[in-house]
Amino acid sequence: MQSIRVEVVHALPTRQIALSVALPEGATVRDAVMASGILEAAGLTPAALDAVGIWNRVVTADSVLTDGDRVELYRPLLADPKDARRKRARSAGSR
Repeated sequence: MQSIRVEVVHALPTRQIALSVALPEGATVRDAVMASGILEAAGLTPAALDAVGIWNRVVTADSVLTDGDRVELYRPLLADPKDARRKRARSAGSR
């Protein structure tokens, strides 16, 4: 069985954690995250697997990976983007 190489990343406001792992073909996002040890390195819980993506495309933890994929663990949003845009538009209109 061949292996694939993927990168698992988690970005924080002050730093980025990027870990490369080799996995067997057919490995999932969950497999990559667990094999990388990024949950422990970033101080995350397994609930972080609820917000993951491959190359900026949201996927589930059961998504199968291909060689060269970049698995991303996303942080929760601090503000709803639509609400933030509305607030900016209101403040710009009051000037």
